[in-house]
Amino acid sequence: MPASAEPVQHIPNGTFTSGTTGWWSTDNAPISVVDGRLCAQIPGGTANAWDVSLGHNGVPLIDGAAYALSFRASASRAVTVRANVQLNEAPYTTALSQAVALTAEAQTFEYEFTGGLDSSNGTLTFQLGGSADDFTFCLDDVSLTSDEAAPPDGPEQIENGDFAEGTAGWYSYGTTSTGVDDGRLCSAVPGGLANPWDAGIGQNGIPLVAGSSYTFAFDASAAPGATVRANVQLGAEPYTSFLSRDVALTASPQHFEYTFTASADTDAGQVAFQVGGNAATYTFCLDNVSLVGGEEEPPYVPETGPRVRVNQVGYLPAGPKNATVVTDATAALPWQLKNAGGNVVASGTSTPRGVDAASGQNVHSIDFGSFRTAGSGYTLVADGQTSHPFDISGTVYQQLRSDALQFFYIQRSGIAIDGNLVGAQYARPAGHLGIAPNKGDTDVPCRANACDYRLDVRGGWYDAGDHGKYVVNGGIAVQQLMSTFERTKTAVTAGHGAALADSTLRVPERGNQVPDILDEARWELEFLMRMQVPAGKPFAGMAHHKMHDANWTGIPMQPEDDPEQRELQPVSTAATLNLAATTAQCARLFAPYDATFAGRCLSVARTAYAAAKANPAKIAQDLGGGGGGYGDNDVSDEFYWAAAELYLSTAEPAYLADVQASPHHTGDVFAATGFGWGSTAALGRLDLATVSNLLPQNDRQRVRQSVADAADRYLATLKAQAYGLPMPGNAGSYFWGGNSNILNNVQVLATAFDLTGDAKYRDGALQGVDYIFGRNALNQSYVTGWGEKSSQNQHSRIFANQADASLPHPPAGSIAGGANAGLDDPFARDLLEGCKPMFCYVDHIESYATNEVAINWNSALAWVSSFLADQGTGQPAAGVSCGATYTNYGPWQGGGGFTAQITLTNTGTTTIDGWTTRFAFLGGQRVREAWSATATQDGATVTVRNTTTNLRIQPGQTVYFGFNATTPGGPNPSPELITLNGSACR
Repeated sequence: MPASAEPVQHIPNGTFTSGTTGWWSTDNAPISVVDGRLCAQIPGGTANAWDVSLGHNGVPLIDGAAYALSFRASASRAVTVRANVQLNEAPYTTALSQAVALTAEAQTFEYEFTGGLDSSNGTLTFQLGGSADDFTFCLDDVSLTSDEAAPPDGPEQIENGDFAEGTAGWYSYGTTSTGVDDGRLCSAVPGGLANPWDAGIGQNGIPLVAGSSYTFAFDASAAPGATVRANVQLGAEPYTSFLSRDVALTASPQHFEYTFTASADTDAGQVAFQVGGNAATYTFCLDNVSLVGGEEEPPYVPETGPRVRVNQVGYLPAGPKNATVVTDATAALPWQLKNAGGNVVASGTSTPRGVDAASGQNVHSIDFGSFRTAGSGYTLVADGQTSHPFDISGTVYQQLRSDALQFFYIQRSGIAIDGNLVGAQYARPAGHLGIAPNKGDTDVPCRANACDYRLDVRGGWYDAGDHGKYVVNGGIAVQQLMSTFERTKTAVTAGHGAALADSTLRVPERGNQVPDILDEARWELEFLMRMQVPAGKPFAGMAHHKMHDANWTGIPMQPEDDPEQRELQPVSTAATLNLAATTAQCARLFAPYDATFAGRCLSVARTAYAAAKANPAKIAQDLGGGGGGYGDNDVSDEFYWAAAELYLSTAEPAYLADVQASPHHTGDVFAATGFGWGSTAALGRLDLATVSNLLPQNDRQRVRQSVADAADRYLATLKAQAYGLPMPGNAGSYFWGGNSNILNNVQVLATAFDLTGDAKYRDGALQGVDYIFGRNALNQSYVTGWGEKSSQNQHSRIFANQADASLPHPPAGSIAGGANAGLDDPFARDLLEGCKPMFCYVDHIESYATNEVAINWNSALAWVSSFLADQGTGQPAAGVSCGATYTNYGPWQGGGGFTAQITLTNTGTTTIDGWTTRFAFLGGQRVREAWSATATQDGATVTVRNTTTNLRIQPGQTVYFGFNATTPGGPNPSPELITLNGSACR
């Protein structure tokens, strides 16, 4: 080893900043840390030096390596002790044995020696016995280094053995709590369990090779004391044991190490700590679990299937149709499109694209958009490869809207999930209602006594693969669901919301005369409002940032079985503004259906916004526990979003002033890599662009143009990417949850189409989702149940089939986070190190950084899938040509209502023979009576039909009708979408 090499440190806790972690002592000399030193009371009268000892195991001994030992030590009286570096097993050969003369004053001792033997089982031991009288021994600044690291005896088979990644990879059962505390996995084990195997902690999926030698090591303790059984065994029937040891534990951590030879080959090995069978309740703690041996796993090579990559779901007949071919060829290649019968129905040549930066592959593009015949089972053939099959149909995305939205019902907290609605495999009891073993969400304290009250915060959606509930993630998710519905008021293709009406989704509230998507949104809104600090308390009106378990739980863990204490984390300005924004949006959308709830939403929004302005820099504080951080140091975007929603729902000048004063109002809020829970200014901008409002005309036009300008940039990015996605190809564009950011960029493209009617934006949105459904380097659809090869093992405690075959996979319509070049979990890091960005994904339950589910990712999918389903064949249906003018003649005296008139003009060349007009109010306005037409109203949507006297509208002719309507107050802007027989009038 070069002289400049860094010495290898073998004593990780030599300054005792982590207490006594890693250190052991004989029973007659308990150790503790006093004033930063490790100290022990040494009894007198023992016969031998080794009769009283303390030390640190796990020291590799390397023949010929240069070692340096140093430490500071003292004794309460003059005494000579011995410092040894030696084997930790018979014959206990020493590599160093040094007599050390101590005084009451701490001295530094330094020794250098050369290793004379090879073993991974060495120890640094201070032998302190043999003295006639008692004394106190203290130790500090211990260092033992070598110029070489011991070669491994084999690969490490344990994932996350130091619990640096929480409980990832570990299961538990039969305990009353399991989580990571001070870097160790600890479980509270009930007393009185009859058998050791009645409770346990372990890890599955460990490969073992027959005839190979393994070293199994761990640090463990039990307070006040217990005996556990440590097993390495087959993880299924008949549970063949390769190693089984009963281990007597004390409250002080001890190191244990065993060697065995595997007697069979298996990929289903299991490390199991069986912790039952003790009379009294105790706390079991575990650390530094290691199983070394066997064979190195071959490098992971993903199965990518055919080299022709398509959208495995399909394409709209009149929409774009693109594919990517992975090939060594540099010249154009012939391609053929075949129908289900194998007949060639179209052909052409590919376009070489060179090496794609995101995948590292040489690729060609294929454009077969000119083929428009609907059918199923099409395949694309190029370079000797045949793609996965796909459909061409105007209904290819219809079911996706419902599937993407059913995810939220199945993620609900505090309600039993009805298998009759979503399938028996997803039925489960209500979680976190305080029914044992749950401690429940109905009476939740703050962590670390951060508040002096408890809140009922039941309901809402479980955020992701865990059972936490986070206001900032719930905020963007519920906003996107509400905006999916609000789009139906202004988007031509949305059909005034018929596809999202009552009884269209799988929710228990169907049939209550409220659109099902709003019922789903309300479940989360009620939770968000419960997170608000009550009046009279510090930070009243603000929202707690999050709530979750006190400790991480393992996988699997059904909500009703979670034994952990639930805790509120401190308030934050970001969470408070999320609450203000979403409840302000709630106020206008629920006004036609539940005026009382809408009024409550608006009151909460006003209170929250005022509280945020009074506390503008209360940055999220993460006090630890079993939940994600969701930190956000810049809340200017949340202020803009909240002000925008309050302005849209109230039209009050103060909120308009805050909107226009924000730098985000004129800044670029559409980043190349999309928006998300931590960057929400785009939510405000999109709603200001689409929701009918009273912004000054030039300001409104600028806001709308900014959406189109961003969409143009995304189109340029999409065209530059050989896989056709609206995301740059550098590693920094592939991050945790990046699939949702891709979909959010698709939302901007779709919104630009809704605003302008320009088909290039619709086509860009359609092409942008090809990546999600399989046109990518992995040939992988990221949505469960959608595509020939789709994700099915997403990281989830609920849908944990890969960990427990009795549990289901995630439901159809659940999207995975996607490729993440950061490799932010140990499973992905070990498996995928060095991956090109688009290859940094694995469909495995342990890879939470690439393969988790999350509500804000599915909300992006839900918004986009609703847009896709609305596009039909991809070509606007032929309709009438018309013009419409809406005139509000002002309020009645007293302001309880208003009178309005609509003029309709036939701008086409053929007679309109019978007509139906539709438009939607902003909020709770209701038509009382109409003249020159008949009018009905469903929610905010008004349907007006001709009378017998104005049935026909000749070319160039205008008809008029009017109405009186009541209003609850607040803004009453003119509807921006008026349709005549389904066509938008200009």
